[in-house]
Formats: sequence, C-alpha cells, structure tokens
Amino acid sequence: MRRAPADPADPPDPAGPTGGAGGPLLIACALGIERLALRLADRSTAGNVTVLRTGMGPRAAASAVGRALGRAELHGASVLATGFCAGLAPGMRPGDLVVATETRDGLGPVHCSGTARLTGALARALPGRTVHTGPLIGSDHVVRGAERSTLRSTGAIAVDMESAVTLRTAVRPPAPVGPVDPRGLLGGGEDRWVRPVAAVRVVVDAPEHELVRIGTLRGGISAFRVLRAVFPVFCEWHRIVTLPRR
Repeated sequence: MRRAPADPADPPDPAGPTGGAGGPLLIACALGIERLALRLADRSTAGNVTVLRTGMGPRAAASAVGRALGRAELHGASVLATGFCAGLAPGMRPGDLVVATETRDGLGPVHCSGTARLTGALARALPGRTVHTGPLIGSDHVVRGAERSTLRSTGAIAVDMESAVTLRTAVRPPAPVGPVDPRGLLGGGEDRWVRPVAAVRVVVDAPEHELVRIGTLRGGISAFRVLRAVFPVFCEWHRIVTLPRR
C-alpha cells in the first residue's frame, strides 16, 4: 500500500476579526489550492474564523489540528473539515457537495453537528449543485478503481484522507492544565470533548470521472469554484450550532 507523501502544515490563517459571540471556528483543509479557494471567498460574514492548511494525509492532519486547538485563542473552537474528496456513489460528478453525517476511520465514527441545517444552507447557496449526505470514510492513500466499490459497500458515500482524523482530534479532550471540568465531557463515560464538528467536501474525483481521465482539469476548476462559494455557509453553520440552547 503506497502512502501519501508528507505535506507540512502552514501557520493558521485568521480569516476575519477576532470578535463574535459564537466563539472561534477552525476550518481545516489539507492542500494549498483548497486554502486558496477559501481565502478568495467572501469573508464579509467570517467573524472569528481561522483557516488551517494541515498538510496531506492523516498524520499531518492530526498533528496540525492538535497543535492549533492547543492555542488559547482556539480553546473550545468549533471544527469543520473541508476540501476535495473522491466520490464513491455512482452518478456523482465533480463539483457535487458531500455533507458528512459522520466520519469513519479504524477507530470508529465521529458524529457531525447540525447536518440537516448545513445541507439545507448549501442547497440554497448553490441551487445548481447536488448535495449528498452520508458517511465520509477516511483513507491513508488515494483511492482509485476497484477499491471504491469496497469502500462503497461499507455504506460510505465519499472518501478523503484528513476529515476523519481531523474530527477525531477535535473531539479528543485537551490536555488538562488544572482541575478537569466534567461539563466539557460527554456523558456515558465517553472520553470525548463536546464541541460542534462537521465535514463538508467537494467531489473532484468520482467513479465515472477519475482524475487520470480526460476532463480532470474542468472538474478541478469546478470543485475549486464550489469550495470558494461555500465559505459563507460554513460561517452560517457555525453561528447556528453555537447558539445558546433554550
């Protein structure tokens, strides 16, 4: 099995002013081209948002996200993983959106927050695009050919290398620096930290549109434009999921 080469992370990129009643939002992506799309987005509603390029692959993502969430200004941040992905379901096309109901890896699932509202907001923001919802599975390498069918048989609708470990790192309790506040831990004995998490990916590679085939350039441009367009929706999701409960 060939693993993806390491891709060092960049310093976090604050996307807006440091204020905001909803607290901070960390948006994590792997590649420079993904971060460029987010940088070129409309940031007028960004609020307290940091965009982090983690580098490619699960190890790089876990390390970069863990370091970022250890910073005081990102304590308690909501976390959204985004970027490009490979679609697994027949009929998917480059530029389609994937909203994860959960992310999966070898350690099990991490459930996502506010999925229904996020899906609706994306559909309203990009009425000509198809939005798929379902499990997003993690891999440590680029998936092609017959391996797509194997992953599809698990019920997953798309695959990427960073979302699962990004969200798993996000729900891991931070190292205590004083007395542990039990209100920050989930009930039932689960060793997880309560924070809103989500994963939204743009399909750049699909069963009928693999990257090695003709049309890749068009598909990549389409996915780039979609990722740039959805940034305001990420900010809207953050405001909704951090509203005080009544």
